[in-house]
Amino acid sequence: MALRNIVTVDKYGDFLAKKCRPVEKFDKRLAMLLDDMAETLHKANGVGLAAIQVGILRRAVVIDTGDGNGVRELVNPVITEESGEQQSMEGCLSIPGKWGITKRPSHVKVRAQDRHGKTFEYEADGLLAVASCHEIDHLDGILFLKHATHMLTPEELKKMESSEE
Repeated sequence: MALRNIVTVDKYGDFLAKKCRPVEKFDKRLAMLLDDMAETLHKANGVGLAAIQVGILRRAVVIDTGDGNGVRELVNPVITEESGEQQSMEGCLSIPGKWGITKRPSHVKVRAQDRHGKTFEYEADGLLAVASCHEIDHLDGILFLKHATHMLTPEELKKMESSEE
């Protein structure tokens, strides 16, 4: 496994706006990419990471919400159902230091493939629903800023951090 560089919007905003191509080969290169993405995600203390964020225009995502289920690997993911609405604070490894309040579905159903090409589905609420939407958006060149109803100021962030201590 190896750490990958995370593409940031300040340098590569045009790249992050691209649409990713489906994964067609389920081979050792895909497995290595997913392993590297998981390592990179953990090193960056993130919740999710899409392949485009490490410079690869393929529909692959890793998510780890810290819920004890470990890293979820999603290849060619699609949201098949969504319902409800939730507001949450959202950030992005590709937009360091920026946080916003977003509106997302409170419940989603996702269909994806694993690293071997086997199709599976899961349902998600709360943070996993937000992370699933956020990362799948990345695959279509959409950043969380599109869903932000308010971007937090540095003062608001500092106030929130001090209230958590």
